[in-house]
Amino acid sequence: MEELLRTHDLSVSYGSTEIIHAVDISIRRAEIAAIIGPNGSGKSTLLKALARLLKPRSGVVEFLGTDIWSRTEREVAQRIAFLPQSADPPGDITVLELVHMGRLPHRKFWDTFSKEDGDICREALMRTGMESFAMRPIRALSGGERQRARLAMALAQQPEALLLDEPTTYLDIRHQLALMELVEELHDALGLTVVMVLHDLNQAVRYGERLIAVRAGKIIADGSPNDVFTRELVRDLYGVESRVSDVEIAGRHTKLCLPERVAKDLAHEQSAPSHT
Repeated sequence: MEELLRTHDLSVSYGSTEIIHAVDISIRRAEIAAIIGPNGSGKSTLLKALARLLKPRSGVVEFLGTDIWSRTEREVAQRIAFLPQSADPPGDITVLELVHMGRLPHRKFWDTFSKEDGDICREALMRTGMESFAMRPIRALSGGERQRARLAMALAQQPEALLLDEPTTYLDIRHQLALMELVEELHDALGLTVVMVLHDLNQAVRYGERLIAVRAGKIIADGSPNDVFTRELVRDLYGVESRVSDVEIAGRHTKLCLPERVAKDLAHEQSAPSHT
């Protein structure tokens, strides 16, 4: 499959502190990749470098075979949509006005909003289930609705790649699952390349076709969850003993990770005689 994003010997620094160290990764078109790792490991820094938001200290990020920094910010925004952890728009704008912002990379400053722009925004609202919310102010939305509105804005960019930094942060479990299902649906329907930073390991394994594990600014594992997600990897990343089991959920094979104490407690409960 075609390579969309690639890094060669990538190092990224904040001031004099190097956060990412000589990283080589390749992201294929229409792939869903989940980046995992402990706090401060460099996950978000790596994602921002892929989005052309942080310039490398050394090495290169390539988009479709060319240095991403040889392209303008506007050119990159036409092809890659990046959603940070939290970047709340002004609360008095409506959902539709927010989604309209997704068309900015495709318009010159003096261009009027065209019928094509309107059609693209309506489709983005429809695909994210936000059509009926179009005229609502952002401040009136729940956390899950706000994330879907931001996702609709990203879709209005008509990107080839969608980069999400901890998209389920601050959401309850119901809205986390709904958002992850939506991202997967958009990937399947539009052929989007999705790269997302996730803290929830079970979500990363369930929705990621590929895991990229980062520790102290270096890649320590990279591959399919079946191949690389083990209790040893969890221990190396987080210093936590765990139990990783093969399970089938809704007819789909995946893995389930539980901290060892929780896993032992559950096993004890399941073996205990029932008193009902």
